[in-house]
Amino acid sequence: MGFIIDDSRPIFMQIAERIEDDVIEGRLLEESQVPSKIQIATFYQINPATAAKGVSLLVDQGILYKKRGIGIFVATGARTLLMEKRREQFFEQYVVSMIQEAEKLGITAEHLSEMIKRGAKRDE
Repeated sequence: MGFIIDDSRPIFMQIAERIEDDVIEGRLLEESQVPSKIQIATFYQINPATAAKGVSLLVDQGILYKKRGIGIFVATGARTLLMEKRREQFFEQYVVSMIQEAEKLGITAEHLSEMIKRGAKRDE
């Protein structure tokens, strides 16, 4: 289980996020078949029930769907749904926290904007 990054989070959620990443980054295209639960379990050396739980989570969210007797596939529109979900998570986890910390430090919205622009230029 060397792939596990965060021991404090359930493995099935990390499996679901790995699949989400593959969809977002274009490694799994919409309407393409995803690896089976057994293949996922073997690859990550985890219990097949854990892999199944991660896949089921994405099926419940409409990211993946089952074709009876054939396998699991990426739903049409899955990438768009995931991008919206991740953008909202980004906003909640990073932007809101950053604004709260900036307010504590007396950093104005204008100065914060300048800092972000300066940071972006540094990466260019």
